[in-house]
Amino acid sequence: MSRQYVTTAIDYPNAAPHMGHVLEKVLADVTARWFRLRGDAVRFQIGTDEHGTKIQRTAESEGVTSKELVDRNVPLFEDLYKRLNISHDHFIRTSDQKEHWPTVEALWKKLEEAGMLEKRSYTGLYCSGCERFMTKRDLDEAGNCPNHKKPPEEVTEENYFFLMSKDTDNLKNLLTKEWDGESYRIIPESRAQETLALIDQGLEDVSFSRPKSSLSWGVPVPGDSDQTMYVWCDALTNYISGLGFFTDKEDRSFWDDATVTHVIGKDIARFHALIWPSMLKHVGVKTPDQLLIHGFLTSEGEKMSKSTGNVVMPGDVLEKFGGNPDPIRFYLSHEIPVGNDGDFAWDRFEKLYDSVLRNNIGNLLNRVLVLLQKEGGGLSDLEKDEGPWSGYEKAMDAFDFSKALHHAVAFADSINASIDTVKPWELDGDRKVSELAVMAEHLRHLALMLLPFTPDTAQRMSKQLGVPYADRMLDTDFVITEQMRQFGGQKDWKSVGEPSILFAPLS
Repeated sequence: MSRQYVTTAIDYPNAAPHMGHVLEKVLADVTARWFRLRGDAVRFQIGTDEHGTKIQRTAESEGVTSKELVDRNVPLFEDLYKRLNISHDHFIRTSDQKEHWPTVEALWKKLEEAGMLEKRSYTGLYCSGCERFMTKRDLDEAGNCPNHKKPPEEVTEENYFFLMSKDTDNLKNLLTKEWDGESYRIIPESRAQETLALIDQGLEDVSFSRPKSSLSWGVPVPGDSDQTMYVWCDALTNYISGLGFFTDKEDRSFWDDATVTHVIGKDIARFHALIWPSMLKHVGVKTPDQLLIHGFLTSEGEKMSKSTGNVVMPGDVLEKFGGNPDPIRFYLSHEIPVGNDGDFAWDRFEKLYDSVLRNNIGNLLNRVLVLLQKEGGGLSDLEKDEGPWSGYEKAMDAFDFSKALHHAVAFADSINASIDTVKPWELDGDRKVSELAVMAEHLRHLALMLLPFTPDTAQRMSKQLGVPYADRMLDTDFVITEQMRQFGGQKDWKSVGEPSILFAPLS
């Protein structure tokens, strides 16, 4: 059994979660669910990045402490992910001094012992929105941060620096061939080329701390109480602090003996592709195996912005569909190929909901079950044959989730075409039941294909079909077996259940 460790970027809780958080968590959840369904052992971790100047300044402006701010906002993220059916095994908080801090402090000391940290005075351009120092080549033509559309502050400080410039050649080898026998795959390939271009421009050392006078909310630098750890050593380390690295609770089985996949946005790809593996190599820890990088989400073709009034709130989307998370999970997975930017458009969303989810899938299921119930609900035996899985599985294994979901939707279209061609309502007796049994079997396969994307819908379909394994489909140890993938492979499935509305009409 293969081991898979799936993580996401940890979220910054200076405000409530937004649709970008939803896009990333759904992508990671589809990944983790697929790994489990094909039989892998999976650990899936998410969490919150709770330190830094944005948190500190937001708290000051609201007249609360930084701890009070994060303790108020973090439950908003936890609640949203529960409502979205995100199947994570662990939620980590960087303000957790028992779980997170010991690993971070130990990692800092190991980097110091390796000669990779140096304290020096520095004058640079600091973007508080990005929580990082920037060079002029990082800015747009107007001298603004391209993400936050405002100029960074010029700051002069004495900080600790991580000497990443030493690893320029090593990091290029890591991303193109091997560095000490290890490689780091970036998905999709286009994002790898962007990172290599950064290396070719020349890597600079990275600020790893800030004076306590500028940043008091964070992990103190070991042995230097006047300095507070800056975002990278603190935040990136969550991936191994959740495994207890460098403590008496250390369990490396989901790191050393697993495929490690970081699911992140394109704006932080360089830090995960460069700073993080460099840190790990110098403390004797295996580099991760792959980065799965997603793009940005716009609203009606424009960047979401409070000033333009086009911000889409996750809670509003859930409310629109009666709290059902599957429509939004389906939309994001269907419309946005991994690595691409995507757009959230209400008109497109509602059309997709009505045409695909309600009509092509929901009404199809209802039609087949109603006709079978009129014949007593029993099923005729089916010959075993190959199911419609090859293209779907190939796309899923390649993280081409949009293609896999389109494959499933095309399969639903083919079942609809079949029912219109065969016209089972015009048939009699055994022939009618036989044709409907074939359609029910097709629907059984369709539900399994939908399971990583719309888990609740997939299970409800299977329960209405009366499939014997339906009750177990949402268990973390449920595996799609070879027998399940075979057409006619469920010999103990003898009858269907009662139909009910799968997707309600929009009001």
